[in-house]
Amino acid sequence: MMERAEAALDDARFFEFRLDSLPKPLGVLPKLKEFLHQHRDVTAIATCRRKANGGNFVGALAAELDILAKAALAGCQIVDLEVESAEQCKPTQLAKLRAAGAALLVSFHDFTRTRSLEQAADRIEAFKPDFVKVVSTARSLADNLAVLRLIEDRSLSSHIVGIAMGEEGILSRVLGPRAGGAFTFASFSDGTETAPGQVSARTLRELYRVEQLDKATRVFGVAGNPIAHSLSPLMHNVAFRRENVNAVMLPLKVRALDDLLTVVNELPLAGVAVTMPLKQEVLPHLANMDPLTARIGACNTLRTGADGKLYGFNTDVAGVVRPLEKRMRLKGARIAVLGAGGAARAAVFGLVEQGAEVFIVNRTHETAVALARQAKAKSLKHEAFAKQHFDVLINSTPCGMKGVKQALPIAEKELNAGLVFDMVYNPLETPLLALARSRGIPVISGLEMFVQQGARQFEIWTGKPAPESDMLRVVEHALRQRA
Repeated sequence: MMERAEAALDDARFFEFRLDSLPKPLGVLPKLKEFLHQHRDVTAIATCRRKANGGNFVGALAAELDILAKAALAGCQIVDLEVESAEQCKPTQLAKLRAAGAALLVSFHDFTRTRSLEQAADRIEAFKPDFVKVVSTARSLADNLAVLRLIEDRSLSSHIVGIAMGEEGILSRVLGPRAGGAFTFASFSDGTETAPGQVSARTLRELYRVEQLDKATRVFGVAGNPIAHSLSPLMHNVAFRRENVNAVMLPLKVRALDDLLTVVNELPLAGVAVTMPLKQEVLPHLANMDPLTARIGACNTLRTGADGKLYGFNTDVAGVVRPLEKRMRLKGARIAVLGAGGAARAAVFGLVEQGAEVFIVNRTHETAVALARQAKAKSLKHEAFAKQHFDVLINSTPCGMKGVKQALPIAEKELNAGLVFDMVYNPLETPLLALARSRGIPVISGLEMFVQQGARQFEIWTGKPAPESDMLRVVEHALRQRA
């Protein structure tokens, strides 16, 4: 515990010491006292939550109170007493704890859901503590709204902390202080979380810039399920910082579209990047969309207008067209697209609009025929594809993606193009790209597509040119770190 505290000094000066995680909590107090004496700029919370109340301490109430009082005497400026323990205390016991000299934080935790937050806060405020802490568990994105409303309503009369645990609760963790919360919680580092949904202090500070957010900060999201490993927040938050845009993007775990729309309207969100299947589900809820989005039948970018209505765009098209435009003239180019799913649709419609001759090759030929008919492209059976040559070969299948067994979408001898474009961006060097490079064929990686579609989103949301090189650099670095 003390080694972690020393290491955490690089990122923070405000620590919670979970004494209930130790078999003998009193044993650490001499070391804790020495640490706080050496680092007088550190503010420390001491917590010794009993097992019955969601902690790990197996002792009685009197033992908990004794540990917290001694932690206060050791230099901890705040002690956290769960409301259930406070309600069991005699007035003399609470008075003795207060007399130890630390500020009293009384906390409530619901480890299953978000409900009755006002009643929980009322229970806590009956003890007139210095800090009120209400923690619930988010089962939906909308649960964050209840937590943030509680903070806003109580922040003028109380030092209040509100958090919704769980992956869906990221909005409350990042935006709580913006709503008036006294502080928020983070983990010491990735992998050391003490509650579900915690992110590291470094992530809160550097990625989400939690200390710089204010009422004027525009909030964006990337919505999907799963979403935890999305690189969109990293890419866009770097772009916002680089261009001095007062905005933040957060990952939003969405199980149902209605949940997302509730948060978009009530928080509100300024814009959202959406993933499948939301790209199609959201269409009936748009006030308007660009013509290409309507033809493709998929929208990956939402912008909330000044009228509060949602407007839809498809930047996946830009992700395919822009990298190719930098290298060649698209009008009249022969382009083969492998696959006929969601990723292929944007490529096919976008390239046909640019005047390219597009051929769709898919394992299920009937699907290729249907897409070709819709997009005014052509379909090819695999055997016919293998006998022809193309200016560009685009892979829109998951072949070669991390975790997918099939490495190549075609046989090695079928690599029959002057340029190879792989939409897969994890790993950076897919088997298809490696094969093309070995043959001396120029390539475009899925990373470039990802960044270009993100750059177009940035332009739609901010009206400013995107810092493409910065966006590319951070995403590439993150992918190399993960590899």
